[in-house]
Amino acid sequence: MACFIPLFFLLISASSSQPTELFFPGFKGLNPNNLTLTGVAEIDQHGILRLTNDTSRLQGHAFHSSPFRFKNSPNGQAFSFSTSFVFVSVPEYLKLGGHGLAFTIATSKDLKALPSQYLGILNASDNGNFTNHLVAVEFDTVQDFEFQDINDNHIGIDLNSLTSNASATAAFFTDGGSKQNLTLKSGKPIQAWIDYDSVENVINVTVAPNSTRPRLPILSFRVDLSPFVEEFMYVGFSASTGLLASSHYILGWSFKINGQPQALDLSSLPSLPGPPKKHTALTVGVSVSSVILLILAASVIAYIIFKIRNADVIEDWELEIGPQRYPYEELKKATNGFSEKNLLGQGGFGKVYKGTFRHSKIDVAVKRVSHESKQGLREFVSEIASIGRLRHRNLVQLLGWCRRRAPELPKTGKATTSSDVYAFGALLLEVACGRRPIEPKALPEELVLVDWVWEKFIQGRLLDVADARLNGEYDEGEMLMVLKLGLICSNDMPMARPTMRHVVRYLDGEAELPENLRPPTAFDSNKGYGDGFDAFLNSFASSSFDKMSSNSFMETGNAATSFASLNTSPLSLLRETR
Repeated sequence: MACFIPLFFLLISASSSQPTELFFPGFKGLNPNNLTLTGVAEIDQHGILRLTNDTSRLQGHAFHSSPFRFKNSPNGQAFSFSTSFVFVSVPEYLKLGGHGLAFTIATSKDLKALPSQYLGILNASDNGNFTNHLVAVEFDTVQDFEFQDINDNHIGIDLNSLTSNASATAAFFTDGGSKQNLTLKSGKPIQAWIDYDSVENVINVTVAPNSTRPRLPILSFRVDLSPFVEEFMYVGFSASTGLLASSHYILGWSFKINGQPQALDLSSLPSLPGPPKKHTALTVGVSVSSVILLILAASVIAYIIFKIRNADVIEDWELEIGPQRYPYEELKKATNGFSEKNLLGQGGFGKVYKGTFRHSKIDVAVKRVSHESKQGLREFVSEIASIGRLRHRNLVQLLGWCRRRAPELPKTGKATTSSDVYAFGALLLEVACGRRPIEPKALPEELVLVDWVWEKFIQGRLLDVADARLNGEYDEGEMLMVLKLGLICSNDMPMARPTMRHVVRYLDGEAELPENLRPPTAFDSNKGYGDGFDAFLNSFASSSFDKMSSNSFMETGNAATSFASLNTSPLSLLRETR
């Protein structure tokens, strides 16, 4: 069996004792003095340089240990240079990259940088500083709007900043001149060529899925690099991962000052190990068993989801208001599906139907609050909490009530990422304020948590809502950030809420919250959400209450019904219509 042993070449200029060229057709047996690895970067047993692994929020660097001379003097003209390398990006999840890698020219091998969108080359404080003296070509697999990325599969030329001076979607030109797209996170080797011409003052970037270099570059940018590089600079690679991770590999690397580097032959470079071979019979047996188990698991999960979606979620605050809660389906059956034949009358807050419980044969009147009603959750909770405790022969007795569905779930019929963000916003407010989203025992103006926080925010007294049990012992900046983020996530307009990716960046301090927060359009500081039932309902968050997610509030019943209260006795049917 033939064994390939890669060779390493490092040419040294006799006059300056500085390296002018390097050639690494693989990294096995590499002299450790030739390459400096930091972060999670390592050389595996196959001779492949691995910059990152499939762990979130990490960075890895690999720089040539000795600096290259890029100028004859500190104020001189930058030299031309060329480099070629082969890289592979293997995402943790198919088609979801995170975050990318960059060929980097820097003043130091020890970069004080952040992972995620900063690619391990800069951080939030120095991004864009002219004193960085950094030149990088990024191969980015995540679109970051902060840096105005064009998409999640692009090549960019970065000078002192992660906001690219020029960028293009990853692609290559065929000999016929047609453009072919190239997926950076495909898990397949890609060869890149980067050339800087100090005479023409232009950087060209070319990529291809093989070792045949296209005649035309995919990205060109005219710039004099002399102000951006110092006399001596380090060259190498940087990569990072974010919430999602990718393993970034370098299979081979060639570099030269003032000339073309030695060519890399993709077929002679080490390749990523494939999955181990398995016995055919074993593979078939395992596959069949897996399919059967998968079908059984899917059936169980589908049944559980069905039960959850059709379950009536009873929360702590609901138990404190007194009367019994009835399942929506029971009320629907009792009124024959809220049939118009059973309609007794219509008031300002909704319609009243005659109904009969099938098992107990008790006649009841069911008041159904409609979306057109001006009664909101605040009024509904107050009504059942007060009437439920009254007992008088001339008053209708309240037997129980029903509530279905927390913001846009009544309209769409299904949970979304936006509703999950809403629930998370409510959770933030719960934690920061130390109370539930609905607190029946609170003062009227403090009944609904999100209303109360908005009111205090408008008054400029946002810290008044902080959990009193903290006794003021907290970081005011962090408390304000959590409260403001809770309000942003709890916006009644789904499109106005941030994504969870941005929420995590806010919490990590990687991005700043918007300076100006505006209450939702339906909010009135005197009345809360006063533009009807829908507007107020959209303000009501059921995040955790008690460990229930937004998916717990899904319903397959009639979308027009959210609340209903029950009154009993034959006479009550007449009184309700008068």
